[in-house]
Amino acid sequence: MSCKVPGNANRKGISTNQFFKMFPDSAAAEAWLIKARWPKEVACPKCGSLRVKDGQKHKSQPFRCMDCRGRFSVKTGTPMQDSNLGYRDWLYAICLLTTNLKSIASMKLHRELGITQKAAWHLEHRVRKGWGGDPQAEFEGLVEADESYFGGKRKNMSKSRRAALDGRGAVGKTAVVAVKDRPSNEVKAEVVADTTSETLQGFVVDSVAPGAKVYTDEACAYDALPNREAVAHSHLEYVRGPIHTNGVESFWSMLKRAHMGTFHRLSPHHRHRYVSEFAGRHTMRGWDTLAQM
Repeated sequence: MSCKVPGNANRKGISTNQFFKMFPDSAAAEAWLIKARWPKEVACPKCGSLRVKDGQKHKSQPFRCMDCRGRFSVKTGTPMQDSNLGYRDWLYAICLLTTNLKSIASMKLHRELGITQKAAWHLEHRVRKGWGGDPQAEFEGLVEADESYFGGKRKNMSKSRRAALDGRGAVGKTAVVAVKDRPSNEVKAEVVADTTSETLQGFVVDSVAPGAKVYTDEACAYDALPNREAVAHSHLEYVRGPIHTNGVESFWSMLKRAHMGTFHRLSPHHRHRYVSEFAGRHTMRGWDTLAQM
C-alpha cells in the first residue's frame, strides 16, 4: 500500500544494501565513474583527444592518449586526483555526503570507511571543492537575496577574545551572501569580507541576469538594486504576495543546523568550502541520488 510522505517523495534514493550490490568492488565503482564522466567515448583530460588506448598495464593510469602521449585515469583532473583511496571508497563517501542534508562529520566518515580522520577530512574538502558550481552562471527567474553571519557566540569566547572585539552584533563573525533562483531552486553563495552596499550589490548583480526580479529584506545595502522589492522583517512582515525571502532563509537554516549539530565549528580559513557544499546540495536536492552522485 502506497502512502504520501512529506518532501520530494518522487526522488529515487539508494539504500546501503543497494549501494554495495551496485558496487561490490572498486572495479565496479571505477566502471560506473568512467561511464558517468565519459558517456560516449573516453577523452583525454589534458588535450581532449579521443584517440585513447584502453587496457594499458599500468597500476593506476589505465588510459593512454595517442596524441599527447600522456597517461591518465578517471581520477585525472577531478578532486580524486593523486588520491590512493579506492574508487568504491570515493563513491561511498560522495553518496554519504550527498544524501545527508546536514552533511557528515569527518569522525563519522573515518569510521564508515575505515580510514584515518585526517584522510576523511581531506576527502570531504575535495568533494566540497567539486560542488563549487559555475561562478559565471546568471539567474534569470525570480531571485531571492540575503546575507547571514557565522561565528561563535561572544558569551562562549574567552575573556581575551571578547576584549579584542571592538563593537557589537556581528563583529568578529564571517559574512556570507546568497542568492536563490526560485524556478530552478539553484543557490549561489559566497563568503564576503563585509556587508557594504558595494559588496552585496556587486555579488547580486554578478549572479543575476539584467531585468530579473530580486526580492530581499529591508536592508538598505540592497536599495540601489534594479527591479528590487523588499519585505520589512523589522515590522514583522515576512510575506507580501510573491515577495519574500523564505527560500534563501531555508538555505541558511540548513547551513546553521550543520554548523551547530554536525561540525560544531567552521574554520574561517575553510568556511567558503562548507558554503559551496551546502549551495551545491541545496541545488541538487530534488534530484535522484545517482544523478546527485
